[in-house]
Amino acid sequence: MLIDSHCHLDRLKAAPDHAAMQIIMNNAKAQGVDYLLCVNVRQQGFELMRDKVAQFDNVFLSSGVHPLDVKEGLDVAQIRRFATDPKVVAIGETGLDYFYADETKQLQQQCFEQQIALAVEVNKPLIVHTRDAREDTIAMLKNGQADKVAGVLHCFTETWEMAKAAIDLGFYISVSGIVTFKNAGDLRSVIRKVPKDRLLVETDSPYLAPVPHRGQENQPAYVKDVAEFVAELRGEKYQDLADYTSENFFALFKDAAKLVGR
Repeated sequence: MLIDSHCHLDRLKAAPDHAAMQIIMNNAKAQGVDYLLCVNVRQQGFELMRDKVAQFDNVFLSSGVHPLDVKEGLDVAQIRRFATDPKVVAIGETGLDYFYADETKQLQQQCFEQQIALAVEVNKPLIVHTRDAREDTIAMLKNGQADKVAGVLHCFTETWEMAKAAIDLGFYISVSGIVTFKNAGDLRSVIRKVPKDRLLVETDSPYLAPVPHRGQENQPAYVKDVAEFVAELRGEKYQDLADYTSENFFALFKDAAKLVGR
């Protein structure tokens, strides 16, 4: 079993309709990808995302607003309502991004704080995007008592010190195709250190296609390339890594485990 712990199926240009989406899902299945988590990023995008993948029982969902999609205050009640959908297993993608949008720092913090509080309220883990905001991200997770629900720092590109701080809060570290890039030496050093029981793999598709698919639109099938690379990087067998990252996924996203009877 292999799980793509973070993708955006609704944003795939290669899947404009049901037939094309079925091909994408068949491609994933052919590579051993049994389950996927389709992650919400826009306040008004949840229903479109949900409807686009409704026919697939192996796709879980999240409800939240990405820091780069925060244009004004959140409608927290709407996010809460979306989170009652049986397939929603997490709150997010939320977090802080000072690399691309330092000018909205205050608004990002406000919305992150609200979504942390909502995750604790509805008892669902957080999916966290963080870039160039290490101290604030960890401080806000601590202050918001996010350790009560835990979560994942997805598409991780930061330092070991930040990873360790998140792990100490009960969080997981998810690695994407970035780890295969030529200039990702520092990230590879971090991923070697992440404990087995705190590692996840993802595509973040349609973005960040791993080697050997650079330049193409990313898709969930390519999470196998990520997993194979990480297994070799860590000196592990591919199947072992596939198995324990899948177990980690269901340990974190307990509602997903319930949906599949685990």
